[in-house]
Amino acid sequence: MNISIRYLTTYTYDVDVSDSHNALRACPADGNGQTLRRYEVQVDPFARVVSYQDYWGTRVDCFGIVDKHTRLTVVADAEVETTVPPRPQSEGAWPPAAAMEGWYEYLMPSPHVAWDERIRKFGLEATAGVSSAVEAAVAVQRAVGEYLSYESGSTEVGTSVESIMEQQSGVCQDYAHVALAVYRSLGFPARYVSGYLYAVDSSSGEQPEDAGEIDVSTHAWVEVAIPGHGWWALDPTNQLVVGEQHVKIGHGRDYEDVTPLRGVYHGEAEAGGLAVGVKMSRSGLTTHQIEPQPVYRRSQEQQQQQ
Repeated sequence: MNISIRYLTTYTYDVDVSDSHNALRACPADGNGQTLRRYEVQVDPFARVVSYQDYWGTRVDCFGIVDKHTRLTVVADAEVETTVPPRPQSEGAWPPAAAMEGWYEYLMPSPHVAWDERIRKFGLEATAGVSSAVEAAVAVQRAVGEYLSYESGSTEVGTSVESIMEQQSGVCQDYAHVALAVYRSLGFPARYVSGYLYAVDSSSGEQPEDAGEIDVSTHAWVEVAIPGHGWWALDPTNQLVVGEQHVKIGHGRDYEDVTPLRGVYHGEAEAGGLAVGVKMSRSGLTTHQIEPQPVYRRSQEQQQQQ
């Protein structure tokens, strides 16, 4: 499937700010059945973008704006080709080995993924009677999907797994965090994936009727390590094996490792606005040009005084 994607974020401030330094994770991954055809980042006020690959393997685009400004706009355009990932050829041993080579960090608690005996018991009940890692992975996905109900606005980024389990509701990142906690409590290496889902409803995975432009949000799912195969991706929110409608950006221990855009600035802004949008299409997107805003540049004398 050929998909065009546009990620757009605009911050507005009630007073001038300066020295804004930011890290963007919006570039689709390239490899493992997903091919990146084109990627471009625009920033206004203009800034030089420097890219690198982080510890987890995700591309990060960094940029800084020294001059004063009251608005920051970031646009990332991408074209990607996706295919249906292969199902594991090996069913994998169950229970998994206590420590799998190279996957230790995905077995441990992380900032948004912690568990207690209740979570472990939930996982043991979900996997009772299974005989392979593939069966266990699907059983946990199914149990989390049946236990939670999708409810926008019911949680925040920092909502704990314990709180999510108590209220039995959340959004895609909550489904992913709960699933990760269950997998890891059973000694099952699992990691958080951030990306996009080409669907008119991210809570059901419903596909659009045509190839035109649709508005979506960033999406989250998980990858579990199957012995003899490697990473296998599952979408607990939609009860799907990840397919060609999913576009992966990157992975990590949890949301904290793949936050789309984070940054800092210098200033006394107390109020402002944030607008975030993602558009996807199988028929291409119209060219987007940022309308530049005036910036307040420092004079040569001011620069020499610093």
